[in-house]
Amino acid sequence: MAYTDLSYLKEITGGESEIVKEMIEMFLAQVDEFKENMNKFLEDKNWTDLGKEAHKAKSSVLIVGMEELGKNLKKLQLLTEEEKEVETYADYVNMFNEQCDAAVIELQEEMNTL
Repeated sequence: MAYTDLSYLKEITGGESEIVKEMIEMFLAQVDEFKENMNKFLEDKNWTDLGKEAHKAKSSVLIVGMEELGKNLKKLQLLTEEEKEVETYADYVNMFNEQCDAAVIELQEEMNTL
């Protein structure tokens, strides 16, 4: 199963492989920090910052075509704003971690073809 879809990115860059590479590299550089922060905020029960981090991460995952994950990050952001369904936050963070790990592998392979 593919986690990423670079068709939108390729479309908005006019297929310019150097720009596509830069955007992928930016995602790869940010993803570990997003994961680290989200896990820490979850562990610390810091719902405000967890929601803010989900919001920041959402933009990055959408750039590499992770639409479903983007929607889930938006849900997490909205839930944290009202501190609703707190018991589900770990599921969202775990999903983010797992899908980003898989996406990193896909994107590293994609970089070799650009």
